[in-house]
Formats: sequence, C-alpha cells, structure tokens
Amino acid sequence: MNPALKVSFEDTAIAFADKSDSELYKTYLLFAAMNNNSLVKMGGGMMKKALGWNLPVKGLIKKTIFEQFCGGETIQECKPTIERLGRSGIGTILDYSVEGESNEASFDHTVQEIIATIEMAATSEHIPFSVFKVTGVGDPALLTKAQTDQELTPAEKAAFGRVRARVKAICQRAFERGVRVFIDAEESWMQETIDQLCYDMMELYNQERPIVYNTYQLYRHDRLDVIKRDVERARKLGYYLGGKLVRGAYMEKEGRTAQQKGYQNPINPTKQATDALYDEALAYCVANIDRFAICAGTHNEQSSYLLMELMDQHNIAPNDERVYFAQLLGMSDNLSYNLAHAGYNVAKYVPYGPVEAVMPYLLRRADENTAIAGQSSREFSLVKKELERRRKK
Repeated sequence: MNPALKVSFEDTAIAFADKSDSELYKTYLLFAAMNNNSLVKMGGGMMKKALGWNLPVKGLIKKTIFEQFCGGETIQECKPTIERLGRSGIGTILDYSVEGESNEASFDHTVQEIIATIEMAATSEHIPFSVFKVTGVGDPALLTKAQTDQELTPAEKAAFGRVRARVKAICQRAFERGVRVFIDAEESWMQETIDQLCYDMMELYNQERPIVYNTYQLYRHDRLDVIKRDVERARKLGYYLGGKLVRGAYMEKEGRTAQQKGYQNPINPTKQATDALYDEALAYCVANIDRFAICAGTHNEQSSYLLMELMDQHNIAPNDERVYFAQLLGMSDNLSYNLAHAGYNVAKYVPYGPVEAVMPYLLRRADENTAIAGQSSREFSLVKKELERRRKK
C-alpha cells in the first residue's frame, strides 16, 4: 500500500495531540481574530505604535501572536518548544528573525548568533538544521550592486570580502560540527549574489554529504531551470547539492519592482503555475536523490502527498535523511504532526528574537494568514474541528 494513503491531514487528534484544551482554545481565538482582515491590519499598526511609544503591551504580544509563531526571545527560551516538538518526532530549525539592522556590528552579532544555533544543533537530537539570511550578515544594497555590472569601489570590495568571510565562518562551523545549514532565498535582484556564495560554500563543504543548502523559490518561473543547472554543476564538480524548495516570500515586492523598472516580472503569472512548477521540481529532485538532498518547505497538502508518493515510487524510506518536510511554527500542524507520526522527517521553523525586533516577521505571518487563499480559514476550521471532537468524547 502506498504509505501516503495511510496519512490523513484531516486527523486533528494527531495534529493537536500536544495541546491542552485551554491551549487549543487560545489558538482558536487567535486564528478567529486573524480571519478578520481589517482587524489584522488595524491591530498590527496599533502594536507597532504601542511598542514605539514604549507602552506596556509587550507581555500581551508575547502571550498571543508571539507565543503562536515564535519559540522565545533567546535560544534558551526556545528549549521548551524544542523539547515539545521533539516528543512528537518533529525537529526544530532555530531561525534568528531579527530584521532591519544593517551595520557591521549587527552583522557580526548575527554571525555569532547563527553559530550559537549550530552549536545547539550539534548537541541536540531535535535540531536537524540551522538557517540564516545573507542580508543578516551583509548590506542588501551591496549584495544588489554586486549582482550588476557596476564596479565596486575599494570600500565596497572590502565590505563584500567581509560578507564572504561571515558566510564562510558560519558554513565552516556547520561543517566542523556536522550540522546542515540553510541559506535562505531573498529578492531576485540580489539572489544571484547569494547563489554564487552558496555554490562556493558547497564546493568547500559538500564534498562528502550535503551540509550547505541553497533555497529555491518556485514562484519564480526560471527556478526549475536553475535547479537542473545546479544539479549538473554539482555532478561535474563532484559535490552534493542541498536544496530547500519553497513557493516564495516576496511576490508583491517583486511584481511592483519589475513594473517600476520596466523588466519582466520574474514571478509565475498564476498560483496554479507556481503549484505546478513546485511539484515538477519535487519530481526532478527526487529523481536525482543520489546527488540532491531535499527539504520541502511547504504548507500545501497536495505537494506533501505528492512527495510521499514520489518517495514510495523511488523506494526512498520515509526516514531517509535526504528528504525532509518543513513548516513554520504555529501553522499547518495537521501536516507536521501527521507526517511525523507516519515516520517522515519533519522540522518546524522556530523563529526567535526580542519581541520588538521580530514584529516585522509576526506581522507578515498575520498578513499571510489572511492573504493566502483559505489558509487562515483552514487553520481555524481544523482547530474548531478538534475542539468539537474533544467535546464529544
């Protein structure tokens, strides 16, 4: 029997097994609020203003939206979340989600923070990956200019050298400690710079197994071609490719910038085209599993079922270390917990950082849950279904 047929993403008893009745009801109230688009927009603006005015709202934020989508303000505060997920067979990907700081001191601090997550991963059976953004360790404007044909000034060349050194320091520590590390994707106007840094790190550290993973945003219509090119490059140069496949995170910004600057929008014309490309990429990657380790970062049920079916067709065991499923903390527990219960490798992105500094991340999650067609309603309906099931017991 196809193992995918044994997994039901409708099984709320498994999806919410580690939540008490009171915790589940709190989640219900939060998603009910996030179903209201105007409330999300108004509430987000009020939270930002209140924090800016130093009003005493941090405790309220921390006990509501922050608690749903983040593990804590520090790595140590994330430990209970790591343990709770681990008891259900789900790994943690600690994601330092501080945004908006762009100076040399903050870049150096971020390197030390990412290395701390690597050290934690090296000593924990529940942390299979670390992750970082290159814009966390380098100026986005510099990464963008490096992608153009413009000559960098001597000062910019020195700054870019420091970016490369920071990326290398992180990847080298990951290699030394045997911890896999994701380099997140970013906007198209700096992605080629990030890709090249990834390739350089893979050549250095992926000779025996995938340690460094690049990220492919499949809402970009050229990404499957890039994946195919990268697989051939890895074969030719004799290293292993690690790839996290996601749909994408900057759709509106990409479209707006393309229109303003007069070039073709790099984003697929429809959601259906993105879904089709994502699934085609999964099939290609599984067919090249001898050289390509995959993390499917997806909240899409059909893509998750497809990956299970592809693994079965290629005789890949559910717990094969070359294939992972990943979702964000606080979302799609029906995928994460049911996949893990069936023996598949699953990890949750667990963002952390000071409440004030992760507000941009939290507001994106709130917007996402109202903007994605049916996503908030789906989360809400599943929680509601489980509450009703428990009442009938």
